[in-house]
Amino acid sequence: MDLLLINGPNLNLVGKREPSIYGSQTLEDIQEELFNVAKEYEAKLKFFQSNSEGEIIDCIQKSVGSIDGILINAGAYTHTSIALRDALLGVAIPYVEVHLSNIYAREEFRHKSFLSDKAIGLVCGFGPMSYQIALQGIVSYLKQA
Repeated sequence: MDLLLINGPNLNLVGKREPSIYGSQTLEDIQEELFNVAKEYEAKLKFFQSNSEGEIIDCIQKSVGSIDGILINAGAYTHTSIALRDALLGVAIPYVEVHLSNIYAREEFRHKSFLSDKAIGLVCGFGPMSYQIALQGIVSYLKQA
């Protein structure tokens, strides 16, 4: 099973940016842990991070035929990008939306997601553990499909 974790804008600053909200682990630390968890599920996990909407869309489109499932933390693009939503729908690869913080306990503008209604699941609010829960969920989903 081949999985792709996409992290959007400013997630390269995790561990430095607002640690009271996002925690002190770096994105690299989180990815290293996830890599090991994926091995336990006999899944291969690839990582992609970009601050550019177009690069994220290109990555999604290039995943067709090689990726079975996507974990995506689109950062602020979650709340703004119809283009990202269209890319995910266009490739028809199952995906889980994931966030470190509980987006529904934050500013009102973060309460609207352009991705969640088409996702197979949404995990938010558990810090770095959100990624592990999302990974477990997509693996379970793909094994049943």
